[in-house]
Amino acid sequence: MRPVISPVASPATPPKDHSRIRSLAEEARQRFGTSMADRIVSNIYRQAESLAADVVQLAPEAGRSWDRRLDNLLTSRWFGYPAMLALLMLLFWLTIEGANIPSTILASILFTGQEWLAELFVWLQAPLWLKGLLVDGVYRCLAWVISVMLPPMAIFFPLFTLLEDLGYLPRVAFNMDRLFQWAGAHGKQSLTMSMGFGCNAAGVVACRIIDSPREKIIAALTNNFVPCNGRFPTLIALSTILTGGYLGVTLGQGLASLIIAGLVVLGVAVTLVVSWLLSKTLLKGEASSFSLELPPFRKPQVGRIIITSIIDRTLFVLWRAVKVAAPAGALIWLLANISVGNLSLLAALAGLLDPLGRSLGMDGFILLAFFLGLPANEIVLPILIMGYLAQGRLVEIEEVGELARLFVDHGWTWLTAVNVMLFSLLHFPCATTLLTMGKETGSWRWPALSFFLNTALAMAVCFIVALTARGLHLV
Repeated sequence: MRPVISPVASPATPPKDHSRIRSLAEEARQRFGTSMADRIVSNIYRQAESLAADVVQLAPEAGRSWDRRLDNLLTSRWFGYPAMLALLMLLFWLTIEGANIPSTILASILFTGQEWLAELFVWLQAPLWLKGLLVDGVYRCLAWVISVMLPPMAIFFPLFTLLEDLGYLPRVAFNMDRLFQWAGAHGKQSLTMSMGFGCNAAGVVACRIIDSPREKIIAALTNNFVPCNGRFPTLIALSTILTGGYLGVTLGQGLASLIIAGLVVLGVAVTLVVSWLLSKTLLKGEASSFSLELPPFRKPQVGRIIITSIIDRTLFVLWRAVKVAAPAGALIWLLANISVGNLSLLAALAGLLDPLGRSLGMDGFILLAFFLGLPANEIVLPILIMGYLAQGRLVEIEEVGELARLFVDHGWTWLTAVNVMLFSLLHFPCATTLLTMGKETGSWRWPALSFFLNTALAMAVCFIVALTARGLHLV
């Protein structure tokens, strides 16, 4: 095949009609819209494929037909999305169910260590306030965070890395690319969003795979709309209480799993809508071209999975959470044990937030628990229980029925449970995610925007739901 040589204009060539070129470009833009760049890239690949087909002959590969058939299923219009959702739900189920026993064992070990540490302080005749601050405050908060975060991450990240190593994640990006292109974002954002189910901070770190700075920021700002493993315990407990109280235990558990799935789908939908709004306003621009070559399915490398998932992801994220949970434990203990009149500072602050909380279908203790849980989402529920029981340290109730009775005694209705779940899904990122976002974007204005954007959205949604329910006399 002869190469095509483009003629080079000589100095005598007449000057080009720049106005004509601009009009042609504008006509093409109006005709093809924002997909013009994608069409250009597609044509380049199509021409390259045509040239390669003319000059390259490939010997048939025996045994590779299953690879192509599997690709046709996993990326098809009708089967691709159900397969993707089913696989992700399987990951969530394995993570949630598999983490229960290890989390209980780890909590038992860590809280036994708390008793030994308390006896050590007594033996050293340390002041009671110092024992309370360091043991009941700092150590107990760290114990809750580690026992809740470590087992789910140790299960989810290896499973997620396994899918990555098998070559399935590029198929997820392929399926989601059309939706993110509609939102003015990058197709690779689907991968960072999936990583956020394990930990939103890890999802923000994963935004490095996006080359466009604008689209990288959009992905980082919206990653928190998918629930991380720190929020799943709260969502699971509240959905179980909500459905079990009205439908009984057996039917309630089945419906509770559907509620969790619905919240996940809602989080993805909010991610797309907010990405679209950002791409049309603050981070205006067209989605960059995304040329994705689907790699062949590969045999997993066990060593790489262990190193990547445990060391680079699980321990990295856990260490960041521990650094912010320690001072949070001290602050919570001080608020619960310093009194103003007959009220602790914790109860006084909850009273100040109560009018706002009531307008959102919640109460002041719930809002305060979310704000004090900024260092780690895992401690939101223990803080709330501590406030209701007027305890001086973080506590947790093991039985769901006992937890339900406590909430009902403090005025909870179905509206309260629904709005707490919605607020948990949409509210501001945890401190670990905010710190990670600041380091990854190189500016602290983006974490600040994420905090206020998510908080405003969560409050607006809860206010609308509460106003509608009360207007229809459903509560």
